Order: sequence, then C-alpha cells, then structure tokens
Amino acid sequence: MKFFSVSGAGTPILVLMILAMMTLPLPPLMLDMFFTFNITLALLVLLATVYTLRPLEFAAFPTVLLVATLLRLALNVASTRVVLLEGHTGPGAAGSVIESFGAVVVGGNYAVGLVVFAILVIINFVVVTKGAGRISEVSARFTLDAMPGKQMAIDADLNAGILTQEEARDRRADVAKEADFYGAMDGASKFVRGDAVAGLLILLINILGGVAVGMGQHGLDFGTAMQFYALLTIGDGLVAQIPSLLLSTGAAIMVTRQNSSNDMGTQVVGELFTKPKALWITAAILFVMGIIPGMPHVAFLFLASVTAGVAYLLEQKKKQKAEDEAIEQERQEKVVESKEPQLKELSWDDVPPVDPIGLEVGYRLIPLVDQSQDGKLMGRVKGVRKKLSQELGFLVSPVHIRDNLDLSPNAYRITLMGVAVGEAEIRPDREMAINPGQVFGEIEGIPTKDPAFGLDAVWIEPGQKEQAQSMGYTVVDASTVVATHLSQLVQTHANELLGHEEVEHLLNKLGKSAPKLVESLVPDTLPLGVVVKVLQNLLLEQVPIRDMRTIAETLAEYGSRSQDPGVLTAAVRIALSRLIIQNINGLDQELSVITLDPNLEQILHQSLQSSADENVNIEPGLAEKLQQSLKEAADQQEATGKAPILLTSPGLRSSLAHFARFGIPGLHVLSYQEIPDNKQVRVVATVGQ
Repeated sequence: MKFFSVSGAGTPILVLMILAMMTLPLPPLMLDMFFTFNITLALLVLLATVYTLRPLEFAAFPTVLLVATLLRLALNVASTRVVLLEGHTGPGAAGSVIESFGAVVVGGNYAVGLVVFAILVIINFVVVTKGAGRISEVSARFTLDAMPGKQMAIDADLNAGILTQEEARDRRADVAKEADFYGAMDGASKFVRGDAVAGLLILLINILGGVAVGMGQHGLDFGTAMQFYALLTIGDGLVAQIPSLLLSTGAAIMVTRQNSSNDMGTQVVGELFTKPKALWITAAILFVMGIIPGMPHVAFLFLASVTAGVAYLLEQKKKQKAEDEAIEQERQEKVVESKEPQLKELSWDDVPPVDPIGLEVGYRLIPLVDQSQDGKLMGRVKGVRKKLSQELGFLVSPVHIRDNLDLSPNAYRITLMGVAVGEAEIRPDREMAINPGQVFGEIEGIPTKDPAFGLDAVWIEPGQKEQAQSMGYTVVDASTVVATHLSQLVQTHANELLGHEEVEHLLNKLGKSAPKLVESLVPDTLPLGVVVKVLQNLLLEQVPIRDMRTIAETLAEYGSRSQDPGVLTAAVRIALSRLIIQNINGLDQELSVITLDPNLEQILHQSLQSSADENVNIEPGLAEKLQQSLKEAADQQEATGKAPILLTSPGLRSSLAHFARFGIPGLHVLSYQEIPDNKQVRVVATVGQ
C-alpha cells in the first residue's frame, strides 16, 4: 500500500484488475478469494461508518463506495461467465462461496432462494437505498444553503478574537469540505441504487441464459437445468446482494449522522434512554399485552420488567444529578457571598482602585468564567484584548471579571473606569441566532436583541444551530455574545483607556528604534500631556495609533509652531491619511463621498468664526435639518455597500466630526487634505440648507 500511495500506481492497478475480471476467465478459487474480499470490504466500511465521529472524518467514503460497487459488478461479470460455461457440471462449478450460499443459505431450494433474493432486493432498493439517496440530496442542498451563514459565523468569531487567522482558514476549509462531501454522497447514492437494480437484472439474465445454455448446448432437461443454473445464479446473487446491503446501510448511516463528538452507539444510547417517562409507558403497554390471554406471556412480561428496571435506574440517576447540581450551586453561592470583615483601623489599602475595564456577571453566568467548569469566556476575553491591542496600537488594560449579586442571575455589566457602559441579559444554555439583514424564514425561539449592534436575534436551542445557519442566521454562543459586546464597547471608548502610563510605554518602545526622535519630541518640543491628548483625539475618531513613528515625526515637526491639540491632531490625520482611507474604504481606488453645498459651508464657516470655542454653533432648526439630511445620505450610501464619508473643508472637519459622532454613528468626516493623491473622489450626494 505504501508503494502504491507513493508511486501513484494503486488506482491504475485497481482499474486494470477490474477490467481483467470483466474480460478474462477466472478459476473458481480466485472467485472465492474475491467474493470473500468483497464481503470483508463491505463489513469494514460498515463498521468504519458506525465508529466515525463526524462524517468528514471519512471523507473518502463516496470514492470507496464507487470502487466497491465497480468491484462487485466486475465479480458478477466474472461469475456469470463461469456459471454459463461450467454450470452443467453441478452446483460447485463457480466455487465454494457461491455453492455454499446456494446450498446452505437457501437450503438448496431455488424457489426459496428466489424469494430470499427478492426480499433482499426490496429491502436494499426500496427502503435503505431510496431513503439514503433522498437524505443525501436534501443534505447536499441544505449544506450549500447554509454555507453563507456558517461563513458569517466564522467571520464573527474572527472579529471577536475567538479565532486566529489560521483557525478561521481551517474552519472555512471544513465548511467547503462538508459541502463537497454531501454533494459527492448525493451522487454516490445513485451508484448504490443502480447496483441494486443491476443485481436484479443480472439474476434474471443468468437464469434465462443458463437454462438456455444447459438445454440447448449440454442436453439437460428443464428441471435439471433449472436446478443447476438457478442455484448457481441465486448463490451468485446472494453473494453480491449481502455486501451491497451492507454498503447501502453504511451509506444511510453516514448521511444520517450528526456532527457530534460521539460514535453512533454512544450517541443513540445517550439520546434514546434519557426520558424515563417514555420507558415507563412502554413497560406498561408491554405488561398489558403480556397478560392478554393467548399472547406469549414470557416474552412480553420479561421485556416489560427490563424496560421498567431501566426507567427506574434512569430516574434515580437524574435525581442524583439534580441533587449534585443543587449542592454545587449552593457551594458557588456561598463562595460569592462576601464575608463579614473584622473591624480594624482604616488605611489606604481599604480604598479599592478603579478597574479600567470591568466585567460583572450574575451568579448563573459564573460557569462561563470558571475554567474548572469548562468556561470559555475567560479565553475569549483574552482573545478580544489581544486583537484590540494589535488593531488599536496600544496594550489594552486587563479585564477584571467578578460576580455581582445585585445583577439578575443571567445579566452581565461592562464598566470602564468604574462606570457602566453596557449591560444585557444572556441565556448560557442557549445560542443566539442573529439576523444579519436577510434570512429565509423565522426560527422558533425567544426573541431578543444583539447587545453589541442592536440587531434582531433569537435565543435558540443548541440543536437548532444547523437549521438556523441554513436559513441565513449567524449563530453564536453566549460567551461569544459577551465577548463581541465587550470588543465593541472597548473599541468605541478606546480613547478613555489611553493615559499617560500607556503613552510612556509607547514612547519607550519607539525610543529603542528612534531614540533621537523621542528625545526631540518629549519634553523638548511638546509636553507629554499634549501628546496624550492628540493620541486620545485620534482614538476618539477610530484612527489606530499603530504607526507611532509617523505620529511622532509629525508632532515633532508641527509642535514648534503650535501646541494646540486640535491643530496637531489635524496635522497627524493628514500624515496618516493613507491608513485612515484604507481602514474606511479598503484598497478601492474610487472614494464615494458626500459633500456640503458651498452656501451651507459658508454659513458654517461664519458660525465657527463667531464661536468662542472650536465647535460650530449651529442654529437649532438648521442643525436638525442638517442632521436629517446627512443621515439620509449616509443611509443611502450604506445601502450600496459603501462606507458613508462626508468630505468638507479642513476648518470644519473637527466640528462636523463632533456633530456627527452623536447624531449619525458610522459617518466618517474627512477633510480635502486627507485624501491621498492616488484616490479618485466621486461625489454621490450634496447636502444643502
């Protein structure tokens, strides 16, 4: 096998062997060996499907099915040749295997053999193969329909920091493999179905041909010819139909399997014997049937006793599990209860520091953050923190997680600097199916809202995940809901998390590669507080500060002219214009923008000049009208799949960005100077008075 796999000769040799079996005569001993190998292969494939945990672990199954079918048909051709040429010599003409199946299995009676063969064909063709083919067809269609939802779920996990790029790539490959597998199974089921039909036709042809050859060429009477050729043909058919039935059963098991971490036996037992009520009712029905006069009392009463015993044991097991859970919950409640402190002299240690980022959970959510109970939230919070640190350009503070008995049991609260910025309730035993904007139908569950972005969602049972994804929903678990909400809030309030300590670390890190630049910047050119304010302004407008070298060089250049954070922020934004545009518009060369009417810009300029601060004092009626017009233009831009961008003069950019931040979320305000030379601007809307 190793030689075949290395040299690539395995497949050609197998094809040549199948062709040889179809064209060259085989001695009875070789037929016995090949028929035995065929039965062994069918048993091996069937057991492999039973013990496979996930269908994709046996991705070669459709190919194996095709090869086994071709091998069996080649054996039918080879055995037919031997039966027709040597059948007049007796039942042993085609080898011991065919003779044994014809003599032992059906008792040497070809009438019984025909009935047994017909029953096997009906079971294989009408029941197993037809059902497996239908399931394969439906699974292939729904798997293809579910691909967009699964891809969106992978993207959501990647954006939440749960997955790395490599893990996301592997999951996307698994989704593609799953679609390919069920598509191949849909086609392979047609081979199995055709094989069952071919077995029936081969049987009829062999009987008619054998009787004709025996009577016409070898002078046998009709009864002797039927006795010889019919038994040989039926034996040959049974030898082929039994492996065919085993492979059909394996195909049916494979397409009806669920993606679980258990083999078929464990999964069936675990799901079938979980409801004692059903077992008690079954035991009662069997008992009633067992005491009816004329019924087999021993069989029914024995099975009724066994079923009742299993139901009793399951009930005891469930009661013990409930008691253990109650004891564990009571223990957790005692752990989270604060102990009465001893009276002692107060000190500065009694003044608790404020956590930059805090996550408070109700007592029912404690298992999500308890690693001893397989809680996944801690790991996902670390993933969010790592992802945001890489994107924003500074080390995001650790998230302090603690329980809060003042919250409702299923609630959590996110705090920044001790102030609550987000709060929601989740259901840890369910999964959230989020409507991304277009779904194909409604799914049963508890309606809710995605706490991160306010999208419509439904809490569903874990078993409904595949159905929801096939309908276009993005399905995430409770831990992912919290992690995504945390990521969105931290990214929105990133400017509040950047302080003097973090900026010192950034400058020290930059000083290792550009020491002269850092020395000339702080404190020679600008005080540290001004640098902190500029960086906070950038983060407030969702501009990453990863490129500290460019930021420091720009501040060093313009710091000698002005120490106004607003002026310096505008200069840094111009220096980072390519990064800003790339984050907004990607690599597209064309930039679709919204502009202001020149008369409106003139009014705003005059309002800015008469203002005491840097913000534009807009008359309330005009402000409301301007906000409404900008929102309508931004919505139209988003509907086309483009990021909404307002392009204005440099003097108004900062004021309009502040104006849009609270009334029009998602609108990016850029100045003319922030557009790189290699970008083409296309005006899609102009907002007037």
